[in-house]
Amino acid sequence: MRGSVLSEDHERRIARMRQEALRRKPKEPDHREFVSGFIRLHILHHAAQEPLVGFWMIEELRRHGYEMSPGTIYPLLHNLQKKGYLSVEVKREGRRSWREYSATKEGKKVLNAAKRQLRELFHELIE
Repeated sequence: MRGSVLSEDHERRIARMRQEALRRKPKEPDHREFVSGFIRLHILHHAAQEPLVGFWMIEELRRHGYEMSPGTIYPLLHNLQKKGYLSVEVKREGRRSWREYSATKEGKKVLNAAKRQLRELFHELIE
């Protein structure tokens, strides 16, 4: 008896999952793997111009249509720092502290190389 109850329950769950799958809208293509490179370049671009803070970068990316949370941007900044493309300086004012990120010499070199490649690709894509 117990086996048949589990089996019926299992059948109902499978049927419900099928119905839910049919009701869902088709997924939009996931462009994140392509866009993530653009975001890294965008960060390096601004960090090469002047020091930036994570919250400001979130707002800057939002202006360009990218929705990024602190849980996404800060690991990205830390990763760029770990690779040697960004340096970080902790600033304090009273009890408040924050990190300012700047492009390193290596970061600027990588940015310039990426810009050259991006220019070439851009011309190929829009011709």
